Amino acid sequence: MTHDTESLRDRAIRLYDDFTHEHRDRRTLLRQMTALAGSTVAAEALIAGIAASPAAAAIVAPDDTRLRTRKERFAAAPGLPLTGYFASPARAGRRPAVIVVHENRGLTPHIEDVARRLALAGFDVVAPDFLTPQGGTPSDEDKARELIATADYDAVIAAAVATIGHMATGGRKVGIVGFCWGGALVDRVALAAGSRLGAGVSYYGPAPAPAEAAKVQAPLLLHYAGKDARVAQTAEPWVAALKAAGKPVEAFTYPGVDHAFNNDTSPQRYDKTAADLAWGRTVAFLHRHLDA
Repeated sequence: MTHDTESLRDRAIRLYDDFTHEHRDRRTLLRQMTALAGSTVAAEALIAGIAASPAAAAIVAPDDTRLRTRKERFAAAPGLPLTGYFASPARAGRRPAVIVVHENRGLTPHIEDVARRLALAGFDVVAPDFLTPQGGTPSDEDKARELIATADYDAVIAAAVATIGHMATGGRKVGIVGFCWGGALVDRVALAAGSRLGAGVSYYGPAPAPAEAAKVQAPLLLHYAGKDARVAQTAEPWVAALKAAGKPVEAFTYPGVDHAFNNDTSPQRYDKTAADLAWGRTVAFLHRHLDA
């Protein structure tokens, strides 16, 4: 798509994605947005509409009486403490477990809301803060992205794999769901965890090298955005390699939607139709592969 055929909204989202994923500075973003929108005020309004809002209303309230929730430190493995947000149905019972992996902004209220949604769908859920070794997720999302960029990625993968073991109490199966940065991590965890992972769901995550596909053992469900050319460059070869290797993979591309289309706290990105369809597929996929 050329600049001539892109809408102002599309060009603004592309600039913002360059800022968030290529670690450009905010002054450059504001200058580029001002040139695009015509004024600083209009540029700030564009940025506000694209950026996720921590003040956005949750889909499932934090005090929903159908759930039990807590935020606490846990030992993913000996000597490996993480902060995690836990959510489970209030009713007693044995359930499969799901790990929710945050975006590049860390463990935000939105990701905690996603954890609650999965708990209502019948899972015991933990959303770890993978910025715990760096002091935890800060309130400033720009600072969170800076910390994500300096995280020890191998250590993060190891912590995620260890969390699978932590949640696999009583021999229950454990799945993992991740978004953006977390979606990329899902694929890497599938490579590292082998048969310990029961199922993985990646939302618009940049993919590993296709040559790695043969190592995957867990069933994967991969969601992609039709307008997300950056991720598609790695996603298409990855899906093709998984299928060629005979791996249990389901991949869906949602036409006409942007990267992060599931994030309802970003008005310019969120697409309810695509998000609802992907969510229904996600819950059904996890139950199919994780229920005893």
